[in-house]
Amino acid sequence: METIEPRSNLHKLFQAGVFVVTSEVGPPKSGDAAVIHKKAKLLKDASDAANITDNQTAIVRMSSIAAASMTVQDGFEPVIQVTCRDRNRIAIQSDLLGAYALGVRNVLCLTGDHMRWGNHPQARKVYDLDSINLISIVRGMDAGKFQNGEEIKPAPKFFVGGVENPFAPPYEFRPFRLKKKAEAGAQFIQTQMIFNVDRFKEFMKQVVDLGLHEKMYILAGVGPLKSPGMARYMRDSVAGMEVSPEWVTRMEKTPKEKWKDEGINVCVEIIQRMREIPGIAGVHIMSIEWEEAVPTIVERAGLLPRPKADQLSAPQPAPAGAVAG
Repeated sequence: METIEPRSNLHKLFQAGVFVVTSEVGPPKSGDAAVIHKKAKLLKDASDAANITDNQTAIVRMSSIAAASMTVQDGFEPVIQVTCRDRNRIAIQSDLLGAYALGVRNVLCLTGDHMRWGNHPQARKVYDLDSINLISIVRGMDAGKFQNGEEIKPAPKFFVGGVENPFAPPYEFRPFRLKKKAEAGAQFIQTQMIFNVDRFKEFMKQVVDLGLHEKMYILAGVGPLKSPGMARYMRDSVAGMEVSPEWVTRMEKTPKEKWKDEGINVCVEIIQRMREIPGIAGVHIMSIEWEEAVPTIVERAGLLPRPKADQLSAPQPAPAGAVAG
């Protein structure tokens, strides 16, 4: 693993070997700051950082950078999502400089959902970059260069992540796509939500065989089921999602008044299975507008209390060109 001066508290926890827990804050479809502060309060003691989503599913929401600034004020570390869908490289680099000035230190690079799935399907797409190009640009900024080669003084020092979906065919291609992100400079990865553990194990075996777990920190995506209907919908209608029959059957056999509690138990069991898989550095909990479930999930998984980064000793930076094992 590349050992450098930690860019954020999240980075420091990874370097210390902590089993990391991240969560998500979905900004509202309004300018109501109270929504962000409420979600941050719910999540800050149960997770080490939270993704601030960037107009997820191409639906207009509060700016991820503005929302992230609010969580910084609340003492909760954000990971801003940055999508390529809506902005060209000029706007993206400008936004990143602004985010850094507001205290943001973690960036998750995504291509972005197509606008046809959102509430402005008539909007023009940008896609000047894809997620791999974006990772490379952000790491270049870390090195003190804009994409065009001009110097940045002082350089913004971000901890840079990407995403991967082990469940999108062709399956055998996914680890090699992840390798491209590692080569572009991704320092951590969050995966699609996992409800097919066997398929995910196959993916991770290939990842470990390629040595990618030694080049980036990998967070396994998990989340709670609210109902049998949700399980069936994710199984049948969500592209790039695989839900094993065991979870659907289990939710269907559960009495209605216990659906949510059982959905949390399913998530906890999947987390426990993730902890046994070589190469996994933590979990990313996607609660999908059910932030109240996250503290319960983390508690039942035995992951409380969360360690404080300021109480850990950061490793010394490795010599130039060195890679820690």
